[in-house]
Amino acid sequence: MKINIYYGGRGLIEDSTLYVLQKITEVLEELRVEVNRYNLYESKSEIAALSASLKNVDGVILAANVEWYGIGGLLSEFLDGCWLYADKEKIKRIYMMPVVISNTWGEREAELMLNKAWELLGGILAPGITAYVASQSEFETNPDYATMIEKKAEDLYRTIKQNPLTFPSSTANFMGGKIEHASMPLTPEESEQLSRYVSDDKYVKKQKEDIEELSEMFSSLMGQGESGQEFIKNFKENYIPPKDDVKVIFELKMTDTEKNLVIDINKERLRIYYGECEKPDVVATTTRETVNRIVNGRQTFQGAFMTGGLSAKGDFKIVRTFDNYFRFQKL
Repeated sequence: MKINIYYGGRGLIEDSTLYVLQKITEVLEELRVEVNRYNLYESKSEIAALSASLKNVDGVILAANVEWYGIGGLLSEFLDGCWLYADKEKIKRIYMMPVVISNTWGEREAELMLNKAWELLGGILAPGITAYVASQSEFETNPDYATMIEKKAEDLYRTIKQNPLTFPSSTANFMGGKIEHASMPLTPEESEQLSRYVSDDKYVKKQKEDIEELSEMFSSLMGQGESGQEFIKNFKENYIPPKDDVKVIFELKMTDTEKNLVIDINKERLRIYYGECEKPDVVATTTRETVNRIVNGRQTFQGAFMTGGLSAKGDFKIVRTFDNYFRFQKL
């Protein structure tokens, strides 16, 4: 069994949708389900092509975080891509489970929007999860909520496995004669190219690495003496390569100097430069003074985060690993 997750939020640490998806993934993987998650905020330029990733899947989970209204633009763009490019005959056999977490109001309306969109595509609906989260800590530490999430994941597995007979849908019947003309006509060569573009991103990855190397080179050339390279030497001299196959990018935004320090860790290889990064795993907002305290060994990265010296967005587990990669001696 294969299930794809399409997450339409912004990837913020405080988004409880990520917690729900992690619990669902753990249960499904225990049931030996192949789970693939697509974070749409990481693939903004490729969202329209992601419809090709629906090939040979049994179910999908569409996850939205309602911050003010609706399902957000990323999920809407993905569903538009499904309408234009996806194979509707295959979608007819795919179950969709909506997961909607709201920080304000409107989780039911967003769930209805996802259900209606999937019905119009001709797919099958599965019971979803909707919740209003006023306190992230209370929600994520409540064992009863965790049990409910796990039960929903098990129900999705059973539903797909048993493939129960469902009553006819007027929406599916009405759209039956129109779906055939809704897809954008593609030649076999274009369809194959689109599939490869989504399933094999080696070329895109290579282009990204080349761009980052050029960015680093030009950043070094444009630096004015020591001020243009501040902190870079400190990080390079105190780097401890991880034993595992770690690939993580930190971006330190120093608000008082308006400079961004990018730290790209790829096991033994460390690249660090001033500039912009397209897809950092963690974005830390801080000041030059705080970074200076860290590289001089007077404060750890985690200590600065806990005391409010810096704020971070991204995977909180990665935030806690920063101090494992650098050991600064106190000056």
